[in-house]
Amino acid sequence: MFITFEGIDGCGKSTQARLLNEFLSLQCGRENVLWTREPGGWPGSECLREMLLSRELDHPWTEVFLFLADRCEHVKKTIEPAVLSGSHVLCERFDDSTLAYQVWGRGLPLEKIEKAIALGEHLSPEKTILLDVPVETALKRLSKRSGLDRYEREGTLFLERVREGYRFLQSREPERFIVIDGEAGPEQVFQDILRSLEKFL
Repeated sequence: MFITFEGIDGCGKSTQARLLNEFLSLQCGRENVLWTREPGGWPGSECLREMLLSRELDHPWTEVFLFLADRCEHVKKTIEPAVLSGSHVLCERFDDSTLAYQVWGRGLPLEKIEKAIALGEHLSPEKTILLDVPVETALKRLSKRSGLDRYEREGTLFLERVREGYRFLQSREPERFIVIDGEAGPEQVFQDILRSLEKFL
């Protein structure tokens, strides 16, 4: 099963992806579970990840094209082979991040971004876990980190817009999205995720 984790920065994606990876590895064998992330996640992707998260890019479409180039290689080299082999694939961020961040966050047109994503002709997640937290909670968590990337430094209004974008995307595909309240402790959130995925795994 191909599962993505989505949400604003500071929502707890990495923690929950790690916990689900550990759980599925015990249930199915470590060799049958792939835990990956975007940007990056494929051999040789470090330069793209560094450019997207650390460099100041002046043109808004530069981000889009770099994210999509990264995703095409990520899917072809890492995700698709694992899915075809029958493994569970857990990916932090995917197409929904591009839509929420570039359309709602940056103000680019939804129709054009969707057309650009479609050009990649890649597989889609079967389920998407959307960890929803108030922006205030996310910012408190981010304040405890050192060396924030440029998305994590965007601030309140940007994250409010991105959160609104995720809500729209979820309302459009309620059968794919599993919305989880991410404000509780990590173990409680994880139990909520397991209950929601129980009939699919």
